[in-house]
Amino acid sequence: MPHSNLSRILILPFLAVAFLVSGLATVHAEPLPPPPQVPVRGYILMDYESGNILADMKGQERMEPASITKLMTGYVIYKAIKSGKIHLDDKVTITERAWKTAGSKMFVKVGAQVSLEELLMGMVVQSGNDATVALAEHVAGSEETFVKLMNQEAERLGLKNSHFTNAPGLPDANHYMSGRDIAALTRALIRDFPEHYGRYSVRSFKYNNIDQPNRNRLLFTDSSVDGVKTGHTESAGYCLVSSAKRNDTRLIGVVLGAVKEKDRFSASQALLNYGFSFFESRKLHDANTPIVTTRIWKGRESELPLGLTYPLYVTVPKGQAPQVSFTTTVQPKILAPAGKNQPFGEIVVKVGDQEVSKTPLVALKEVPESGWFGRLLDSILMFFYFLFH
Repeated sequence: MPHSNLSRILILPFLAVAFLVSGLATVHAEPLPPPPQVPVRGYILMDYESGNILADMKGQERMEPASITKLMTGYVIYKAIKSGKIHLDDKVTITERAWKTAGSKMFVKVGAQVSLEELLMGMVVQSGNDATVALAEHVAGSEETFVKLMNQEAERLGLKNSHFTNAPGLPDANHYMSGRDIAALTRALIRDFPEHYGRYSVRSFKYNNIDQPNRNRLLFTDSSVDGVKTGHTESAGYCLVSSAKRNDTRLIGVVLGAVKEKDRFSASQALLNYGFSFFESRKLHDANTPIVTTRIWKGRESELPLGLTYPLYVTVPKGQAPQVSFTTTVQPKILAPAGKNQPFGEIVVKVGDQEVSKTPLVALKEVPESGWFGRLLDSILMFFYFLFH
């Protein structure tokens, strides 16, 4: 079957499901109200499952992230834990350099042996810069080397408007993130390290007989909020990354550059309420299940199933689910060997005529190269196949 026909066939079943789920009465959707006006320098509202942006003001602009930087610091640390390089019960010796780091503190002492778990809580809950530098030194030997790991992760995650010069988020002209990058990083952190995400909802942490509350006030005022991180310097203003889950929907909000502390909370709450009130998400396809099965040449098998690394969702204004469609494109000639999760196409999601996302279609299994006779036979078959196609 030609692939273009397959793409058209894939659209129709989902449209039928969308009509059944949403109901015919929702076809004539109400106009979408504009996002709330909030007194901040920039903001982003993202749906966690789909990654779709629901509201955006200066979301691509590079801004000072302050302690929101610690989300990337945490990401690198969690990755090191997952790899077995470091462990939660490690004892970390506090250096003078870590102890004297400026800004918010966990109040660790020079020469003290502090567990990695305690330092993580000090970084996440108390936003301690001293704890953050101590962790960076433990992972990479020095903060400078750790910062290189942060920038490598930013590149790997596709954060094109992010660059780091220190681990805690101290002001520096070459240290910046965009709102979209912050939201994407937060999504990756929740997705990749759910076993560590619970720390971001802890309301207070006590160390050295000093009990410090989490500065994220939404944890105390909105039961659906379970994270994530505050940030503040004079130059950055008051910043907040928030995440909330209501029913089966999780949203991520980023506000940057509020002049008053209270404004970062009221702005975040307004954005979250807007998203939950006017948008809904639909799952289009599960991960690791075939969407397309295509021909692979010169392999030990002749068919290659293509699918998704993560479940595919789309987020739309309420009532617009019947307008959702998706099409697939696949490379016309695929030669073995094929590695698992190697991309060979993409799936494009549209709402009406508007494209909202592109996601790679990846090989769901490995197909090694065949022996010399199989390769020779496929070379002959390929010649005639592509001669007539």
